[in-house]
Amino acid sequence: MSKTIVIYKTKYGSTKTYAHWIAEELGCGAVNAKDIKIDDLSQYDTVIYGGGLYAEIINGVTLITKNMEKLSGKKIIIYTTGITPLDVRAYYDGEVLEKNFKNGVPENVKIFNFLGKMKMDELTLVHRAALKSLKKIMSAKENPSDMIKLLIELCDADGDFCDRTQIRELCEYAKS
Repeated sequence: MSKTIVIYKTKYGSTKTYAHWIAEELGCGAVNAKDIKIDDLSQYDTVIYGGGLYAEIINGVTLITKNMEKLSGKKIIIYTTGITPLDVRAYYDGEVLEKNFKNGVPENVKIFNFLGKMKMDELTLVHRAALKSLKKIMSAKENPSDMIKLLIELCDADGDFCDRTQIRELCEYAKS
């Protein structure tokens, strides 16, 4: 039986929610990234890492990306949480991958994307101010692209979009 661990780094709770759902489904543990060191992962065959997306960067994913040599031979699964619609594949398969995997995604890594939450009353003052500035800057652009229009719209998103059914494919892959 393969030994699996779910590691997560969360700011507002979506990534932790998914980590616990995945761990429950797979019958393994879920651990906050701040409580684990790379050497702790040597005992696992499958390492699942989750982080929220902030300006296309997967929160804390360097735990994995900077330690690929130590993780060779393991099944690595990374999931992201965010509010960009999942069908905007150019964003996920382009910008997100380029910013997090400078040399391309290694063969032993598979990536999944899940909808998270953005509750305005839970955001830090810094994040609220950043969203307001981003919206103002993007709204001033002449002839905005569809992606810019979407980002402007997402600046006003307010809700919890987490959905346990989204983990199905990741869990099936982890079990395979």
